[in-house]
This record gives sequence, C-alpha cells and structure tokens, in this order.
Amino acid sequence: MKRVGIIAFKTIAVLILIGAAIGIWKREEITRLMAVNSLFAEDKIVRNFSHMDQAFLNTPVPKGKGKATILTKDVQIELDQETRTWVKDRSVTSLVVLKSGDLVFEEYYQGTMDDDLRISWSVAKSFLSALVGILLEEGAIASIDDPVTKYVPLLKGSGYETATLKNVLQMSSGVEFDEDYLDKNSDINRMGREIALGGTLDGFSAGISKTFAEPGKVMQYVSIDTHVIGMVVRGATGRSVTSLLSEKIIMPLGLEKEPYYLTDGEGVAFVLGGLNLTTRDYARFGQMILQDGFYNGQQIIPKDWIYASTKASANTKAGERGYGYQWWIPAVNPRAGEFFAHGIYGQYIYIDRNSDTVIVVNSVDRGFREDGVSNHNIEIFRRITAAL
Repeated sequence: MKRVGIIAFKTIAVLILIGAAIGIWKREEITRLMAVNSLFAEDKIVRNFSHMDQAFLNTPVPKGKGKATILTKDVQIELDQETRTWVKDRSVTSLVVLKSGDLVFEEYYQGTMDDDLRISWSVAKSFLSALVGILLEEGAIASIDDPVTKYVPLLKGSGYETATLKNVLQMSSGVEFDEDYLDKNSDINRMGREIALGGTLDGFSAGISKTFAEPGKVMQYVSIDTHVIGMVVRGATGRSVTSLLSEKIIMPLGLEKEPYYLTDGEGVAFVLGGLNLTTRDYARFGQMILQDGFYNGQQIIPKDWIYASTKASANTKAGERGYGYQWWIPAVNPRAGEFFAHGIYGQYIYIDRNSDTVIVVNSVDRGFREDGVSNHNIEIFRRITAAL
C-alpha cells in the first residue's frame, strides 16, 4: 500500500508539472482566452475597448511619416439636456462632430483620452468596402459579380461556393452563422475564441457549410461575410489587407496616430471588426466619405463607388434598416444622403450630406441590443445636426 501511495503521489506530481509546463507554454493563448471571456464585463469594458492590443494578437497599419491633416476647430456647440442624458444612458466614451470639415464638438468620457485607439467593431467593415472600391477601379478585382471562389479557391465546396462578391458585400451570402454576442456558444463567439487561441479565420470560413437561402435572396447580417471579402481582396492582389489599407487609404488620409488591426494566428487582419483608431481619425475617414472620396488634395475612393456602396441595395425586410455594401441606411424616415457605419456596443460614423455633417461616437453600451436603441441613436444624431 505504501508503494502504491508513493506511485500515486509521483503520478500526481508529474501531472502537476506537465500542467504547469503547458500553462507556461500556452500562457499567451490562455491570457487571450480569458480576455475574450471578460471582454464585455461591466468593470472592464471601458479599458478593454481602448487597449485591445494588450489582450489580442495585432499588427500595425502604417500611417506614414507625414503630419496629420488639420481638423480646423470652430466654435464648439453645446449639447442640449436630452443629448447629455443620451450620452450617459448609452455609456458614450467619445463624441466628435464635424460640420463642413470643421471640428465643432469633441468630448471624452469615463476616463478615456483623446489619443486612445478605440476598437471599431463593425465600423471596420466600411473601411474594407472603401478598399474594394479602389481595387475595382484599378482592375485587381474585375467585377463585384464575380464568384468569390474565382479569387479564393479555398472556399470551393463551402457554403460560399455559389456566392458572388456582391452577395457578401450586401450580407446576402445565405450562409448560416449565429451572430448572438450574448450566447457564449454562438458562431461569433466561437470565432472570437478561435482568434484568441491563435486559430485561422480562413479555415473557419471555409468550414462553414450550411446555408438557409440562395445567395442574394435575403439580407441577413453575418459578420463572417466580411472576412470572405477580405479573402477576396487578398486573393485578388496577393497582398495583405493591412498593407493595402495602409497604402491606399490610411496614408492618404493623414492620421494623427498609427492604427492597428487585431489578427488571427496567421497574422491575417480581423477585417470584420478589428481596426483600432482614435475618434478624430474615424472622423477623418468619415469626412473623406462625405466629400465623395476626395480628401487631403486627392481622390482616395472612386466617387461612383461611394454612392453605390452607401445606397440601400440589399434585400432587407420592410421596415428594417437599409443596407448597401457594408454601410447602413436608417430605417425610420430614410432620406437621401444619410447613412452610417455601425459597430456593436455603440460605435458609429454617421454621415449626413444634407447638413454637411459627420458624427463619430464610441461607446461601451451594454444595452445596445435593446428595442429602439438603434433608432433612438439616429434620432439623436439628427437632433445634433439640426442644432448646427
């Protein structure tokens, strides 16, 4: 019995040592997994959304050595009480307003700073859309009606086999993908864990096989469609999205602080929501879009693409928000020239051509999915523009 006890003790000791070794070996992966699991916790979310690089693999998006383009400051407007209440209720961390290119409002909340690099979430999708427009004009991508498999053979045999680039731009691929951020077992959260553990999003996308509709028939928002757009961009050019975005959009814009992308285990940019910029730099991008793709003395994005991508063209249901090529159009009283980029937890680049206004909001709104919140946010943006 004594010998058996000694053997058992030695076995346990070996297992503990093995476990400790694995813990050290996989320390970074375990740390990232823990970060994913607590990313939206009420006591951590504010800091997390401004320091994503401390928890996830990431890569810089070079901004070049040029000086930042100047945002001329005009007389700062005052927010009325309803808007101030909205800032508090929606857990806003930053709010920047441009009127005719001038900075007319800028405030930061909850201890965040003006130079914080803030997570875009799905606002990043609109950056990728702009890049697609450039590549179409340059001829690297022949047509948005091309099947995605023309540029990404890896997707043959997957749920994307018959989808076109236009289908994924419009979130109309027809693939099954559960985007419930509040369900730990949903596809979107499984994908988050995949990134945290150094997995590959290309493989994740190619592994999707189930579909619920023919491509192009129904618009159903599935973020993995945007990753497929990124795969097309990389397949068409032989280059990373990071280097392309840097060269063709970020450097020409003249940003004040170098952005970064979160990446998967192969260094592939998390294009569906992993871009991190300052709030003012999001505003610079929005101003460029407002100016038909022209900014800092040059045509950065083709004008025709700006109008095509920000027009409601996807097959959305009656009464729902409109959708173009990775841009949203308001559901309530939509009007020409009004559209926005939108990310979870209250990230926005709102553009209104009629008032020549760009509004950028970063938030940590854990109630962002509650009924009426999205429409009320648009009402607040309209309220701000009406007061200018």
